[in-house]
Amino acid sequence: MSNPLARARYKLAAHNPGQLPPDAGFEVAFAGRSNAGKSTALNALCNQNALARVSKTPGRTQQLVFFDTGAPDTPADAPRHLVDLPGYGYAKVPKDLQAHWQAFIDGYFRTRNALRGLVVVMDIRHPLKDYDLQMLGYAASRGLPAHGLLTKADKLGRGAQMQTVAAVKRELATRFGDAVSVQAFSGESKVGLDEARAVVSGWLEL
Repeated sequence: MSNPLARARYKLAAHNPGQLPPDAGFEVAFAGRSNAGKSTALNALCNQNALARVSKTPGRTQQLVFFDTGAPDTPADAPRHLVDLPGYGYAKVPKDLQAHWQAFIDGYFRTRNALRGLVVVMDIRHPLKDYDLQMLGYAASRGLPAHGLLTKADKLGRGAQMQTVAAVKRELATRFGDAVSVQAFSGESKVGLDEARAVVSGWLEL
């Protein structure tokens, strides 16, 4: 099966609202706590090794980073973007920078018309932390669909994967109804890769 995300390439990084690209086309945003595997997931979804930088340093992504999927047959005024959101709330990040990101992302979620869905990347061994729920809350408040990607599934056995996914689904259903889907995923062993690509590609109408 061909990968509609394989053409993705870096477009720009925005540190404030004035640097955002025009609010046109479709966007899918990716959020995740430090070292949850967000960059690895983006790289795997796009079948590229270094599209998103993989870092051991918490809070490395300090802008909204836009990737153009380069989808053929899409008009220039209706691009399809993947958006890598900064993870914030870490001890190593200054409080004023945390506050800046908070305001920036809050505004992005409230006003961005191109935004079609949110993928929240969570380590399957440590899901549904406060940050994860906050990001899912942003999507819910806008009525946007969200998808939980429980990464590093290769660290657990098949039975433990299924148990965790079921538990997370129950918790999300209690909080958000049917607005959030969830799956096990591994960028290393490719668990759940086709399912995740299908969700993202569907939101982008690729």
